[in-house]
Amino acid sequence: MNLEVQTAINAPRAAVWNVITDIENAADTISGIEKIEILEKPATGLVGLKWRETRTLFGKTATEVMWITAAEENSFYDTRAESHGAVYTTRISLAEQGGTTSIKMRFVGKPQTMVAKIMSLLMGWMFRGATQKALVQDLDDIRKAVEERTAQK
Repeated sequence: MNLEVQTAINAPRAAVWNVITDIENAADTISGIEKIEILEKPATGLVGLKWRETRTLFGKTATEVMWITAAEENSFYDTRAESHGAVYTTRISLAEQGGTTSIKMRFVGKPQTMVAKIMSLLMGWMFRGATQKALVQDLDDIRKAVEERTAQK
């Protein structure tokens, strides 16, 4: 499964970066996240940051361990999670033009086991729609949080 969503935020790139990299407080920003537990924190930067994220999907609570595998300040970061026989990667990237920042989220889910491949074929269409809806909501929540914080300054 490959998905890409994006939105424009009326704020400078650094303001957006500050919100999207505040993983520890992401549950206060993103309505779909119920709880974040930081598991590992790198001495510097973002690469190696590892956390447990709890969300509700399809009416059930799901908890995944995620970590940042690559990052370039004020530009992008990549996350990875491995669950239920699949590898999930996400890239969140920023591009600024004028005073507006475009935020793009690219999600890739690759089944690794035979069971995961079969489930992907049988139910992938359902997960695709729900995942896309969740990603769009995440970006909308980020946009609102950044624009509210920027307006308060």
